[in-house]
Amino acid sequence: MATVPQLVDYCRDLLRVGEIEDWPNALNGLQIDNSGAATRIGAAVDASTRTIHAAIERGINFLIVHHGLFWPGLQPVTGSRRGMLERAFKHDLALYSSHLPLDIHSVLGNNAQLAKALDFENTDPFFERKGQCIGLKATAEVSRADLAQKLEHSLGTPVKLFAAGPAQTQTIALITGGAGSEIYEVAGEGIDTFITGEAPHWAAVAAEELGINLLLGGHYATETFGVKALAAHLSDRFDLPWEFLDFPTGL
Repeated sequence: MATVPQLVDYCRDLLRVGEIEDWPNALNGLQIDNSGAATRIGAAVDASTRTIHAAIERGINFLIVHHGLFWPGLQPVTGSRRGMLERAFKHDLALYSSHLPLDIHSVLGNNAQLAKALDFENTDPFFERKGQCIGLKATAEVSRADLAQKLEHSLGTPVKLFAAGPAQTQTIALITGGAGSEIYEVAGEGIDTFITGEAPHWAAVAAEELGINLLLGGHYATETFGVKALAAHLSDRFDLPWEFLDFPTGL
């Protein structure tokens, strides 16, 4: 039988957790410990009352999330938050969070998995933050209409396209999550088409001014890939069942 310490140690090395600087509230690694047993893996984008309750109902005792418990910052352990933690402790649920290490992993990461779904064959690391490249750059000649359609199919959700760049793409940047506010810097790197999850209102105006295609697939939707890929990998490695807990935020 696999144990939680085994899974945590394996993930630490696989994802290079100790080497990758992240935003402080990410707190990558084990956020809730359990008695040590790991018999069923769950994957979810966000740690929340809904995901934790769903994990317990499905008999999951090792839950992987992208946005952990402390992402919103310091909060008192009262009300629903206290109840959520009490249930996790009572049902022996371990919670593991991986943010930037899972975004940028060359195989299991959100960027890599979405690039694979879009059939981008030639990609390079792109856009440095925190000492790491947090996105990918692809050279791909494809019509922006076809690209938007393929992105919608890959995500299973509508995509917002601001078609201000060339109708036939040449250089595409892909940064999952909420990187839309980086559009000026992205365009400055010679990118003609930018795929990300979400953006502020002014980024749509900026896309027109810059003459760049902007495709928004949703913060949540673009970040489902990594937790699924990690859970599937651990399932194969440790012979454990896994499932994805889908709770879209609409953003």
